[in-house]
Amino acid sequence: MHAHEMISTHPHVKGSTNDVLIRCIEECFDCAQTCTSCADACLGEGMVAELTQCIRRNMDCADICMATGTVATRRTGSNEEVIRRMLAACMDACRTCGEECERHAGMHEHCRICAEACRRCEQACRQAMDSMSA
Repeated sequence: MHAHEMISTHPHVKGSTNDVLIRCIEECFDCAQTCTSCADACLGEGMVAELTQCIRRNMDCADICMATGTVATRRTGSNEEVIRRMLAACMDACRTCGEECERHAGMHEHCRICAEACRRCEQACRQAMDSMSA
């Protein structure tokens, strides 16, 4: 990813980056891709009807992670309150998706991988919130 490289060159940042937030942005985009892939893999399973809730949570989490990463990437102006709210929503989506995927992890490797990505993203969002000025 080029998040750090791009953000550090932004004229409003002037080289002073929040590396914890940038790591979170990268985790958000990674989690979005992983959740999308997991939902697709769930759709390919023979027991797809039993995975309906997992698919729904994967898709919701992917959308929320993508939106969070996108909003947090923007450096022009200031909208830290919205970024904090997005991070909180992302933590919730990652927690619920990770819990759901964990229920299927013993049977589906893609769910195990997704649960791990969700936990990493949830933790990165929490750390990013802590790194932002109140």
